[in-house]
Amino acid sequence: MVRRCPFAQVFIAIALILGDGLYNFGKVFFRSAQALNKHRRTQAIIPVSGATSSADTTSYDEERRKDIFMRDGIPNYIAASGYVVLAVISIAVVPKIFPQLKWYHVLVTYCFAPILAFCNAYGSGLTDWSLASTYGKLAIFIFGAWAGAAHGGVLAGLAACGVMMSIVSTASDLMQDFKTGYLTLASPRSMFVSQIVGTAMGCVIAPSVFWLFYKAFNIGAADSEYSAPFATVYRNISILGVEGFSSLPMHCLTLCLVFFLGAMVVNFFRDVTPKSISQFIPIPMAMAIPFYIGGYFAIDMCIGSLILYLWERTDKRKADAFAPAVASGLICGDGIWTLPASFLALAKVNPPICMKFLSRSVNAKVDTFLGG
Repeated sequence: MVRRCPFAQVFIAIALILGDGLYNFGKVFFRSAQALNKHRRTQAIIPVSGATSSADTTSYDEERRKDIFMRDGIPNYIAASGYVVLAVISIAVVPKIFPQLKWYHVLVTYCFAPILAFCNAYGSGLTDWSLASTYGKLAIFIFGAWAGAAHGGVLAGLAACGVMMSIVSTASDLMQDFKTGYLTLASPRSMFVSQIVGTAMGCVIAPSVFWLFYKAFNIGAADSEYSAPFATVYRNISILGVEGFSSLPMHCLTLCLVFFLGAMVVNFFRDVTPKSISQFIPIPMAMAIPFYIGGYFAIDMCIGSLILYLWERTDKRKADAFAPAVASGLICGDGIWTLPASFLALAKVNPPICMKFLSRSVNAKVDTFLGG
């Protein structure tokens, strides 16, 4: 049972993420319906920019961004029709490539993917971390158990995971790009066309690069430079998935339900309490990140928030003006460092010093071992 505890942590993180995401999805849907109903009854025009009340403190730059972003927005009918066309193509093509995944599996995936895509876009905008793989693991269990081991459930779960992750990750990537376009006064339509061109290029380049690596290296082998450890992890998850939820650790589903409902309760209290109190109530989506990827991300967020807080206390005007640029520099530097880190890893260069945090009991055992 101890061996399966990390696996339970993943599902607790999924429960928190789904609870927070679905709550905010319902809140946005409800408020949008209210606004549309009010607009229909009053026949009032909802202003995007232009005349503002004396109490409106929105800056000119913000109004300008809103005006450009909304004026060059993508019509809803184009987005809906494009999604339907892609769904029809996937329903017809994906089962041909993976016969174990039936057409109705793909149809159900496309029906529920928009909700999960909203949750992932919300979480990505909140934490700058895409959790598409989390929703992919959920798809593995659902569709793997649905297909069953006798009908190729392992491969069906992995294929459904790929379809779900491609939809969910694309949604969060688009939202991040649209946010950048909003801040830089770029046209959303131009950015969307660029995304389409880049995706079309990726459909050719990505398989070609994979084929090159597949021919040049023994990908997947334990002694290879590209052992593909995540492939083994996802395959083992799919093998467990075909056995159904009975393969999960004891009380895992109960814990998932508790954390799922807890995330909704926490969000409810954040909405009904005054801002002076709600600002101290944690956000469930941010709480779920350490469950999934470890505590180092939460520590980074905490240190960054502390620096920003002290900066705002000393010079709020400069903090508001330059905080996004500082954050972008930190994110860019952290990302670029992966390139030299990869070269160092290929050269078998070990770090000169390592730091590890242990619990008190484990630390006592280490001290005893070193002292002996």
